[in-house]
Amino acid sequence: MTTTVDDPEQGVPLPDGPEEFSGLLPVPLPDLKSDLTRFLMVYKFGIDEMMTKINILRDEFTYARDYNPIEHVKSRLKSPESILAKAQRKGAPQTLEGIREHVRDIAGIRITCSFRSDVYRIMDMITRQGDVNVIEIEDYITQPKPNGYRSVHVIVEIPVFMSDRVESVYVELQIRTVAMDFWASLEHKIYYKHDRAVPDELREELRVAAETARDLDVKMEALHGRVHGAPER
Repeated sequence: MTTTVDDPEQGVPLPDGPEEFSGLLPVPLPDLKSDLTRFLMVYKFGIDEMMTKINILRDEFTYARDYNPIEHVKSRLKSPESILAKAQRKGAPQTLEGIREHVRDIAGIRITCSFRSDVYRIMDMITRQGDVNVIEIEDYITQPKPNGYRSVHVIVEIPVFMSDRVESVYVELQIRTVAMDFWASLEHKIYYKHDRAVPDELREELRVAAETARDLDVKMEALHGRVHGAPER
């Protein structure tokens, strides 16, 4: 389990190209960047809170159950530069509150599971906890993106208890299988190498590879079920 800044392999669809931002910045950019550095501390704590929840589940599965559906967990915190760039692309007010409401993936955690059913199982275990407020769920497994990308994205809001106040923090969870994660990592490397100008034939091969990964997920889960039976709920 590692925490990184601006992990280059986030595995989400790559952001749109830079867009021209028309509008006055209410706070000079250097001042806003300085404020963001302090602002990010709360998001780091938000990651810590969510990682504690996930680690508790992992330990319970490891020591009290016969099967642990969580293979890997990785977290990342966006840099101030990346946050400001995304806020401008989205046309968000260049204020801390504007950034908070429009850039909800500042804190991100990726959970890689063994099988497709595990993705929904883990999502349910996390989102039904009393202090986790579900803001948005995007199910790209049921409805894959046109390029073949599959994953479940969940935006949650959780409380972070500071010494003198309680802060609500958005955290993006990406939950996917090992096969989905492998495909997303490779797709990102290809797009990065080609500076997003990926030839059409390569795009089609990636889409077909995504279908192959889906079929592999289905087959391996069926084999696992034949050998071990349905996982304990």
